[in-house]
Amino acid sequence: MTRPAGRPSEGYRRAIAARRAFSLPGYVTLAQAGFDGDYVSPIQIEAGNLTGPMLISKDWLDAPSARANRAELERRGTLPGIVYNRVIDRVLALLGLSRSDIYITPVFHLLVPRRSSPIPAAHARACFDAVGRHELLGRRPVALGHDAARVLQHFAIPHVATIHPSRRGLGLEARAARIAHAMEAA
Repeated sequence: MTRPAGRPSEGYRRAIAARRAFSLPGYVTLAQAGFDGDYVSPIQIEAGNLTGPMLISKDWLDAPSARANRAELERRGTLPGIVYNRVIDRVLALLGLSRSDIYITPVFHLLVPRRSSPIPAAHARACFDAVGRHELLGRRPVALGHDAARVLQHFAIPHVATIHPSRRGLGLEARAARIAHAMEAA
């Protein structure tokens, strides 16, 4: 596995150490799932530019999906066919960027036990407080969806809120346009 582009800062190294130390009962750590690389989240294998625009969503993946897709995730840190990533790819095309130009991270750095498992707000806040705050590195993040925005609001972190790439009720192009606009505003 590779690590994010850019020079790792002390804050980023603290974030990796904090992610490795953080756990909560009922969730799977990245190490337990076999994804303990030199990143805070595996999605940063391709989208880990420490000086690029920062996108923050709710979580990375659920434990069963991570296990079932190990080979692809070890290589890329992401599943290109899922709606979330198809929308992000359209956003990047609109902005003339690549994944290596941006930084994506979740507010919750553990794996939920089942697909679409809810994450209590207190758990998301505890994880962000322990891990995610080290990732900001002076950037104004774009919060993808209500869950990420609520965590950032709780900590009074200036951000631009927008829809989650997986939001239903809008086509992929409309979602991408809204997120691209938010990235430009950030």
